[in-house]
Amino acid sequence: MAQWTSAVGAAQLARLLTSQQDRPAGPGTRRPPAYRALADGIRLLVLEGRVPVAARLPAERELALAVSVSRTTVAAAYEALRTEGFLESRRGAGSWTAVPAGNPLPARGLEPLPPEALGSVIDLGCASLPAPEPWLTHAVRGALEDLPPYAHTHGDYPAGLPALRAMIAERYTARGIPTMPEQIMVTTGAMGAIDAICHLFAGRGERIAVESPSYANILQLMRAAGARLVPVAMGEGLTGWDLDRWRQVLREAAPRLAYVVADFHNPTGALADEDQRRRLVDGARSAGTVLVADETMSELWLEEEVGRAMPRPVSAFDPAGSTVITVGSASKAFWAGLRIGWVRAAPDIIRSLVAARAYADLGTPVLEQLAVNWLFSTGGWERAVELRREQARRNRDDLVAAVRRELPGWEFEIPSGGLTLWVRAGGLSGSRLAEAGERTGVRVPSGPRFGVDGAFEGYLRLPFTVGGPVADEAATRLAAAARLVSTGANGPTESPRTFVA
Repeated sequence: MAQWTSAVGAAQLARLLTSQQDRPAGPGTRRPPAYRALADGIRLLVLEGRVPVAARLPAERELALAVSVSRTTVAAAYEALRTEGFLESRRGAGSWTAVPAGNPLPARGLEPLPPEALGSVIDLGCASLPAPEPWLTHAVRGALEDLPPYAHTHGDYPAGLPALRAMIAERYTARGIPTMPEQIMVTTGAMGAIDAICHLFAGRGERIAVESPSYANILQLMRAAGARLVPVAMGEGLTGWDLDRWRQVLREAAPRLAYVVADFHNPTGALADEDQRRRLVDGARSAGTVLVADETMSELWLEEEVGRAMPRPVSAFDPAGSTVITVGSASKAFWAGLRIGWVRAAPDIIRSLVAARAYADLGTPVLEQLAVNWLFSTGGWERAVELRREQARRNRDDLVAAVRRELPGWEFEIPSGGLTLWVRAGGLSGSRLAEAGERTGVRVPSGPRFGVDGAFEGYLRLPFTVGGPVADEAATRLAAAARLVSTGANGPTESPRTFVA
């Protein structure tokens, strides 16, 4: 059986290779032999995630015609890629992309440091901000006042508190998507929601299409569930999805699920436009694929004009919720310590998720549900999220200025929302930068954590979690890490000083 999960056509691969030629070469760079240039181009496309791992490449003759070289040149390029571990082949099955065995995939997402470790280390691992006070305190006090009637019950609400389900349904209806409480299940964070969805729809060995790059912890959750991930490269810049690639994957790989973040994508910050949303829903419906739309970043627009012109939610193109399952959460827009998420779907899907929950976590803590319900019902949510936007906007601008000053060769686009900056690290290894950062006192996640099977080695994700002098110091320490990687230094460095904002 073939080992590939998607395919790249000859014309498509030729376009991708041509787009690389726009990048300036370094001074004094010699032109390599044609086969070497072709092999290097394909290898870079794999490492940057623009061609997925396990993607079937065109036959030698087809690619030779598309890129106007001889078949011998393509054969030599493919052989070089096989030797280096970036290509695997089987007679009768063709050739598909791979990554070398010595390029290990990170085993998990980047967990937060314990508070006691933060004195000397600037932690850019987690895209989470402190709670927007005083609204957390107000919400907890309000929840305590509302708790007594619930304390006289058994406390088990597998679908969530009826009052919170009704409130979430009202909020969707206010956004133009008529929703009943029966279409809502409250979960323990967005991770709990997606875990439940994966176990219901995608058993071990099932294919799940994912954006490439995508959210590291979700990718690891899906791997642990035994899914076969099919990566779909993002569009150029911050323009959302490449619908031609999505249609191809949906048609050829026939994934059971597809997971997307349309609103200020994690990690790139991309915002999909309304036409892309409509076309992706239509494609998923035609393919029989259930589309999971992660909305956890949807309220974190950082520019007023963007907030006024936000496209309709993905669920607007499937209001019944039979093709699109929407996941929301309080953890990104409010505070990561408030582990309340929710699912919006057709009532029969919600009933199945609730029934399956009896064998998982039974339900979500009542007190936290009451806190979120208090925020929604009093207007506290909107005021707290506005504080969050202001803080993220300041941090983003401070971090961008600091990185541009200290690391002018690094490339990125400034997103108009979300919490993360996706950075191409000037040709350096993201994994080595992350390792060196541990020694210079800044903790960053490398690009391969956000790809499938080792892609994005040349990238880092930098969240908008620090600002002001701390952002300046973080960039200074990243620059020191970059110097260590550039020079190949391996020895110990001076311990970073304790930094107090």
